[in-house]
Amino acid sequence: RRADFRLDIADKFFTVRVVRHWNRLSREIVDALFFEVFKARLDEALSNLV
Repeated sequence: RRADFRLDIADKFFTVRVVRHWNRLSREIVDALFFEVFKARLDEALSNLV
C-alpha cells in the first residue's frame, strides 16, 4: 500500500507540473484548431527558450 501511495503522489506532482507549463503557453498556441498548427507553434515557442 505504501508503494501505491508513493506512485499516486508522483502522478499528481507530474500533473501539476504539466498544468503549470500548459498555463504558461500563449493563447495563440493553445487555441490552434489543428494539431499540426499547435505543434508548429509549440516548437517555435520552445525553441525561443533554448
